[in-house]
Amino acid sequence: MRPSESGTSPRLGYLLKHAALRYLDLTSAELEPIGISPHEWAALNCLHEQYGRSQRDVAELLGVDRTTMVALIDQLETKGWVERHPHPADRRKNTVGLTEKGRDVLQSGAGVVDECERRFLAVLSEPGAEQLKNALQTVIEQARR
Repeated sequence: MRPSESGTSPRLGYLLKHAALRYLDLTSAELEPIGISPHEWAALNCLHEQYGRSQRDVAELLGVDRTTMVALIDQLETKGWVERHPHPADRRKNTVGLTEKGRDVLQSGAGVVDECERRFLAVLSEPGAEQLKNALQTVIEQARR
């Protein structure tokens, strides 16, 4: 039985998980033709926005463990989308930067992701969609403190 069938409001965890799964399904299908997964696109986007940060820092921002991040960077590097460089202040660390090919893939994916977000939130009014995004951002920021 789904939570809403019991007569009570569904739990937040259920709602967040299933919304995330539906959004992942949508973005996976739409990004597939350009040869990138949602996880790869998220990593490229984060690496672009956080230029010069270490792999470890980016892993924390993406919410993945270091082992997963290393595998993801290996995958992106194999595709020619990123390059590792020694961290200027600590040679034990790496920074990861996008290649020109990686920037092109990121840009192509951005349009797809924007359209996926628009379609996913189309059941809400524009102010309602913005309110949902703002509320989630507030919750995320507060949970980090």
